Amino acid sequence: MTYQVTLIPGDGIGPEVSGAARRVIDATGVPITWEVREAGLTALESQGDVLPEETLASLRRNTVGLKGPMTTPIGSGFRSVNVGLRQALGLYANLRPGKSLQGVQSVFRDIDLVVVRENLEGMYTGIEFDTGTSEATEVIEAINARSKRQIEPNAALSIKVITPEKSRRIVEYAFEYARANGRTQVTAVHKANIMKFTDGLFLREAQAVAERYPDIAFNDRIVDNMCMQLMQKPQEYDVLVMPNLYGDIISDLVAGMVGGLGVAPSGNIGPDSAVFEAIHGSAPSHAGKNEANPTAMILSGALMLRHLGERAAAERVEGAVADVI
Repeated sequence: MTYQVTLIPGDGIGPEVSGAARRVIDATGVPITWEVREAGLTALESQGDVLPEETLASLRRNTVGLKGPMTTPIGSGFRSVNVGLRQALGLYANLRPGKSLQGVQSVFRDIDLVVVRENLEGMYTGIEFDTGTSEATEVIEAINARSKRQIEPNAALSIKVITPEKSRRIVEYAFEYARANGRTQVTAVHKANIMKFTDGLFLREAQAVAERYPDIAFNDRIVDNMCMQLMQKPQEYDVLVMPNLYGDIISDLVAGMVGGLGVAPSGNIGPDSAVFEAIHGSAPSHAGKNEANPTAMILSGALMLRHLGERAAAERVEGAVADVI
């Protein structure tokens, strides 16, 4: 069987590291036909759109993609292509393993953690109102009419959204992943002590889901305590599941524990499609110098092979990376 896979090289160092990953994946012998499409700055320059419809159509058609890093402006400019891609394709689960590799410089040893991050809601819904706009004024007035806590009229707003359905779905994914991969425990990470309605809802749904998986141990941790626990006794944890913002932060923390973003793969999984990518950025100052480390991109390719059911090939890639390092 030949697999059709959409390859999005990205920008900055993206074409270099994604090209390296492609060569390694081709060397496994798994038959893949690569369909190259653009997104990000390269697509903006050539097509006037950071996320062209033909790129989305390719991903919908092939159902699997491998994506290089892309530039996201800080504080201004176009919205994150990564966020747009996840929302357009319904990629609700962000899978970010963190595993120690012998030879990689890091403070910790023998780390083997998996962060499962909800991708589509929480603080990253993109529902924002800028300071001084008429829309912000309307929202602030509506809130102030209903809340004892008053918002100042010049505030900027970001809306956090947590739903029962999406909370349940991501926790179910974490438990199913744990069961399929021989993992023994799932920990829900939250801030339900402060955000009692949003994170409280997430925690209640996680507890309800956990009752259906008696073969997998379950506990929960407040997010700030979770960060401390990971520094003190990471061996007590296995699969961590959490809302979007916490997952973004803790996945980078776990990456730092195993040596940094340069060795941290990830996958974005939806009901109909999946896109795999390195967590790190596009590092434009290093582009074209043949000095970027492709390890994270290669390991993301291994995650992709596992998703395709090519477990043996994925293990060969992971073993080869470990041997080389």
